Parts: sequence; structure tokens; C-alpha cells
Amino acid sequence: MQSGATPKKGPLAGVALFTALTSLITGKAKAVDPKIAMTGEITLSGAVMPVGDMKEKILAAHRAGIKKVILPKENERDLEDVPEDVRNELKFVPVETIEEVLKEALDMDLPKPVVLSFEENGFSATQNV
Repeated sequence: MQSGATPKKGPLAGVALFTALTSLITGKAKAVDPKIAMTGEITLSGAVMPVGDMKEKILAAHRAGIKKVILPKENERDLEDVPEDVRNELKFVPVETIEEVLKEALDMDLPKPVVLSFEENGFSATQNV
């Protein structure tokens, strides 16, 4: 850790950073709605991983006027720790993959991955469904 840096309990911004960079790189005219909050870490294969301190994050989002929270599916169980009145005022969108995040936040569909296979006469590429 650099001198003067603030220690963190763990990763939490991968999903938000990936979404922002995707919007910038693709030139999406539609920016992410400022009433949407998101949290989660992503793996190199695009899986959305759970994060800690969900209750605190959700309460802070609620205080900031957020209306929709995109969160890792594995963090859904943490919602029971959030006061019922707060839960009732927010829409929660549990996700497992970065593709689901981009669909919800940017209304963007990613192309299906291409799978390469080796055949007798060379490589063959097929869309994974």
C-alpha cells in the first residue's frame, strides 16, 4: 500500500469500472442512469463475484437517491440485513455475469464468444450459444 493510502476491505469497483469503460470505448450514446448503483468484482472470464459490506453500500445508495442496485447474485442473501423500508424503495438486480450487467446498465448485448476447435483440415470457429 502506498504511503497515505486508505486501506480497503476488499475489491468492489470492477463492475462499475468495466461498465464505464465499455460505455466510453463503444461510444454508447446512452450513459448509465445516475439513479443506478452497482457493485461487484469481475473475473477474467466475466463472472461477477460477491463483495462485502453490502448493507452499508445499500444504505449509502439509498441516502444518495439511488433507485436501482445491480449486485452480485451471491450477495442476494445480504439483503435480509437491510431494513425493510429501504428494501421496499429500491429495485435490486442480481447478476452473475458482466453480460447481464451491461444489458441492465447500458441495454447492450455482447456478441456470443467464438469457440475454436481443431479438425483434421484445420481450425473451425463456431458461435457459442
